[in-house]
Amino acid sequence: MPTIPLTKRGADKLKEELHRLKTVERPAVIQAIAEARAQGDLSENAEYDAAKDRQGFIEGRIKEIESKLAAAQIIDPAQLDAGGKVVFGATVELEDEATGETVTYQIVGEDEADLKLGLINVSSPIARALIGKEEGDVAEVQAPNGVRRYEIVAVRYE
Repeated sequence: MPTIPLTKRGADKLKEELHRLKTVERPAVIQAIAEARAQGDLSENAEYDAAKDRQGFIEGRIKEIESKLAAAQIIDPAQLDAGGKVVFGATVELEDEATGETVTYQIVGEDEADLKLGLINVSSPIARALIGKEEGDVAEVQAPNGVRRYEIVAVRYE
């Protein structure tokens, strides 16, 4: 199984979700199934069906998270020494050459990505265009409205 890159923050977030699913969600759905069973005829019991569906979702998510954590390569951006190159976990400040607008992104794993927070997926077009570049380089990104050029203003490992 290939390794899945995760920042330390992303791995901690998955571990918290796994803990919540196992200690809160799983017992609650087991209780809901028991209560629905106590009502009698299960063939026409919507509460029982809903609880069983929820249980299936929870168990599937637990397996998914455990699998990701088992295959995770946890990277602490603060410990990186990439010599100024853009790598997984790096925070990159960019300037759009056309508009002069600056944006800051951190390159993270799939489960951590949240564009509103400036966290971009390592496999996104912009992250792929940035990887390996250094401060002062220009990255060309194929966007829906054409090619956009970004100058790398700063690369930080935090």
